Amino acid sequence: MNINTPYRTITREQFLFNEMRIVASLLSEGKSEKEIIEEIANNNLFQYPTERMIKNIAQVCLNRFKEADSKELVELVAKGSSDTAKQACLFLMMNYYRLVWEFMINVVGEKYRTKNTSFGKVDLNSFFTQLQEQNETVASWSDSTVNKCKQVLKKSLVEAGYLDNARSQELNHILLDPELKDIIEHTKNPKALIAFGCM
Repeated sequence: MNINTPYRTITREQFLFNEMRIVASLLSEGKSEKEIIEEIANNNLFQYPTERMIKNIAQVCLNRFKEADSKELVELVAKGSSDTAKQACLFLMMNYYRLVWEFMINVVGEKYRTKNTSFGKVDLNSFFTQLQEQNETVASWSDSTVNKCKQVLKKSLVEAGYLDNARSQELNHILLDPELKDIIEHTKNPKALIAFGCM
């Protein structure tokens, strides 16, 4: 992850597991970006209320795959088991958003490294407080934006199996799929493995 990548909010662009699965399936069929966006919009494959929203989120999903530039990850998300595909989606999210990367490495990865798997509101609060002290962009975000980002991060942990539910205060042990581990090791961001409890 390039540390010069600007921070972007994740208020609208959430975990998007089902959407990522749909996009991955279409990518694995060899369709172009334009064809994928058109097919998703024309058939309302995301079941969203507006075409603009459908096209926006389809592009977000495509961008995550494009950033990783890995056919193997596309195949895993399209055809892997639900658990494996969710782990791959989390890695793709980390790979694309500096905010998610730093949270997963510096908070979650550090928890696994130190074998302290307690997790609560204080962890999210201190992460954002530090970021706001260090970065003007994050410091300029409104309280509602920061709160929404916290919700998305926590919800992503629930969806990827790190937390049993939104009220859970204990991180689960993650069994990283061996194929996904191998793929991550050969990307430009192998350090991501710490976020999956692989030291």
